[in-house]
Amino acid sequence: MTQQPRGQQQRRTDQAAQRRLVIVVRADPVICGHATEARGLAEVALTRGFDDVRIVTWPIEALQAAGLPLKPLDELLPYSPGITVERPGPVGDYRVPTGRHLLGLAGRLFELFTDGVPTVCMSMYLTPHANAVAEALRSVRASGLDADVTTIAEAVGSDITNVVRSCIAEGAIGAAASLFTAYLSHDRCVAVSAYTRELILESAAQVDLACGTRFADEVADRVEVSYPAVDAGAYLDLDPSAVDAALAARGLTRDGYILFLSRVAAAKGADDLIAAFRASDASSTHRLVIAGNGPAQAETRALAGDDPRILFLTDVGDEEKPLLMNGCAAYALPSKPRPEFVETFGIALVEKMLAGGGPVITTRTGGIPEAVGDTAIEVPHADPAALAAALDRALAMSPAEREAATERARAYAMRFDRTAVFDNLFAGLLDEPAGLPVDAHVTIS
Repeated sequence: MTQQPRGQQQRRTDQAAQRRLVIVVRADPVICGHATEARGLAEVALTRGFDDVRIVTWPIEALQAAGLPLKPLDELLPYSPGITVERPGPVGDYRVPTGRHLLGLAGRLFELFTDGVPTVCMSMYLTPHANAVAEALRSVRASGLDADVTTIAEAVGSDITNVVRSCIAEGAIGAAASLFTAYLSHDRCVAVSAYTRELILESAAQVDLACGTRFADEVADRVEVSYPAVDAGAYLDLDPSAVDAALAARGLTRDGYILFLSRVAAAKGADDLIAAFRASDASSTHRLVIAGNGPAQAETRALAGDDPRILFLTDVGDEEKPLLMNGCAAYALPSKPRPEFVETFGIALVEKMLAGGGPVITTRTGGIPEAVGDTAIEVPHADPAALAAALDRALAMSPAEREAATERARAYAMRFDRTAVFDNLFAGLLDEPAGLPVDAHVTIS
């Protein structure tokens, strides 16, 4: 991971750049699909005419203090040369109890926006990243400085379920209105799925009703769908010997386990999966592997107890992840809607579909149908009995049925490859990059 120092050497690098992409996001080591998406878009940007790509994110100690689920620091994959990860420190001392890191982010963005390099800045998550971008641009313009900056704001489901809906329920309508103002101040506004776009539209209408604003009309006119970008190349053509070696190191065998690999949170349904596994015939022939970390880790472990058939892995790195996915007999993500979170796409599902291996079992919660199409075994959410039957159905598939299902799933998932998503997202924002054919932009349906 490239960490550039601040100061005179950094300023010379800034001035030498011809075109820059800045992505403001909770980046690695956070276990989050949008950290992966940011990496993917950054890598593609290097092939599309950007010679300076920055991921502006949070200090490691701030992420640790927040209690976010994190990957092992020594397992992170490096970024390509040309991609710089910046982690601005907090500004102010103990007399500024909150907002210190946000001011650090906005301050660094101000510097990047005003050094003369044409810049596209994309924020993932509205709170607080889009706010930091909007504040930086407001400061630039109030200072009378020139800035050649085009902005993109990507909204995810938790921006609505965890922020806007909470504001509405608690009567904090001003905070919800402030969030929509920051979102719609960007040049391009996107949502990670059609489901998310509908959530945004519904919430905007509620804020309008309470405040007399007109956010819903603008949301309907301007917000587009841009699905998360996945690095398909990391999941295709996996070396069988590498898969076998990774499994052996974990005491596993190919097709000998059912895999849950995601953030371990209440909405992800690991509790339902444990109950379903124990009720299924699969429990007598296979193990259940729960890979990941998150706020429901302790409760999930307590539910599993000392069951030797259930294995917890909290240290899976980016290189091992596709190998575990490829080697499993089935992959289950029984996500369910919760007040604090609804699965608005399902990046891990797409990654599993690309990696191959056993079939995907999931629910129709939120935006999951957009991620899997008609290629997964679907069950009602929060229904362990149906989930148990689905596990047994998956394990009973013949080799020919399994192979056909794998190929269909992989073909569907390729539409989310990072190159296609990048070209669709940036179409019309930039001059045609050198080396990119005029007809190379891909529209994702």
